[in-house]
Amino acid sequence: MSLFVRKDLRALLAEAGAGTLRRELGPLALVTLGIGAVIGAGIFVYTGIVASQNAGPALTLSMVLAGIACAFAGICYAELASMIPVAGSAYTYAYATMGELIAWIIGWDLVLEYSLSSSSVAVGWSGYAVILLGELGITVPPRLTGAPGTSVLLPDGSSVTAWFNLPAVVVCLAITALLVIGIRESARVNTTIVIIKVAVLALFVIVGAQYVNTANLHPFIPPNTGQFGSFGWSGILRGAGIIFFAYIGFDAVSTASQEAKNPGRDIPIGILVSLAICTVIYIAVGLVMVGLVPYTSLNIPSPIAVAIQATGLKWLPPIINIGAICGLSSVILVNLLAQSRIFYSMSRDGLLPPAFAKLHPRFRTPHVTTAIIGSLVAIAAGLFPIAVLGQLVSMGTLLAFAIVCTGVLILRRLEPDVPRPFKTPGMPWVPIFGTLICLYLMSGLPLRTWIRLFVWLAIGLAIYFGYGRFRAAALRKQPIANAA
Repeated sequence: MSLFVRKDLRALLAEAGAGTLRRELGPLALVTLGIGAVIGAGIFVYTGIVASQNAGPALTLSMVLAGIACAFAGICYAELASMIPVAGSAYTYAYATMGELIAWIIGWDLVLEYSLSSSSVAVGWSGYAVILLGELGITVPPRLTGAPGTSVLLPDGSSVTAWFNLPAVVVCLAITALLVIGIRESARVNTTIVIIKVAVLALFVIVGAQYVNTANLHPFIPPNTGQFGSFGWSGILRGAGIIFFAYIGFDAVSTASQEAKNPGRDIPIGILVSLAICTVIYIAVGLVMVGLVPYTSLNIPSPIAVAIQATGLKWLPPIINIGAICGLSSVILVNLLAQSRIFYSMSRDGLLPPAFAKLHPRFRTPHVTTAIIGSLVAIAAGLFPIAVLGQLVSMGTLLAFAIVCTGVLILRRLEPDVPRPFKTPGMPWVPIFGTLICLYLMSGLPLRTWIRLFVWLAIGLAIYFGYGRFRAAALRKQPIANAA
């Protein structure tokens, strides 16, 4: 019952070849899966927050810093995902490299990150959807468009107190149903959505670049206000840490390893190609956005919509709203997909109850896990505002990426002869730099975020020591074939 017992790589590879999940995803589906997860609330919501509160026009430098950190981590993910093609991503890699306790910590951390990310994105989706429905003449009762007790502003300038965020709940439940039906159907819907939102963002950049006012870009790095993280170089650092939460999408690609047709080849392609595309899109959109309007006016849930209004073009805002709705929908889909696969892996290892590993007899999806997670995410989206939901996501993403980078170093030492379809170049410096950069970005996040993370992890450790540790130990004594 050692706390640091590692999962044998041969057992993992046997699990990968067991054929429990359908291998339906090719390289294109995996690339769009990554883009679908990354291009969402990070670009449609949090870019405005970072520009207005942390970095100013230097928002693009925050994006570059986050992109560099993610490049190091993405390369490390590609190696581990290609050699351990099992659902579970960072959780599974930690189990194979650092042992059960660390695996539980990162798995429990990812529960929080994916769930909160899905709920916060659903709240953002609700805001854009209500605006678009209003433009089409469909009115959603204001009291059903916000978290309980929050104030909803009416067109006449008055306000009402919200009861429940119904659109956010509806989108979560609809996407949950889609995920239960099957991975192939989910991937097709996601690919269609990704094409739409990338086209919309390209239109924003092309049209918006013609109306950029260079005066809005000065000073490019606003002077620090005297508080760490409020503009200046410390603001760029904190901004990178905040934006980084969107890059959890690359972890989502690796969770689909067990459903990839050729994981040794296709998973690295999915991770690295989607990383390159997303980084270029983030930088281009951010630069145009802060060039269209003063950065001080972007502290709102829909910064791109406000920025495009500066062009005076009446036909463009509805298109941007459609793109935002598509973008946020795909993020919810990919996050719920990834979360269900992590629970599936943890249950197969005995750390969670066996019900979480059950597969639908027809669809071959973890339907029980998907339904439970989707319902909880829907409830959170209906009850909590986006500010509360989004505070911990970046911290957990950075922690997961740091553990993956460290895992590459450990496995190279412990299992040097295991076949690696993709090898991290520049060893050992790439994983070392990846780990250090992630820890550096974590240091720029507020103290309250660290405190909340430790509280969540304490709850998880209580579950592990009270249940998971003992069941996992009992399960390890059984033959691999009975592990499900």
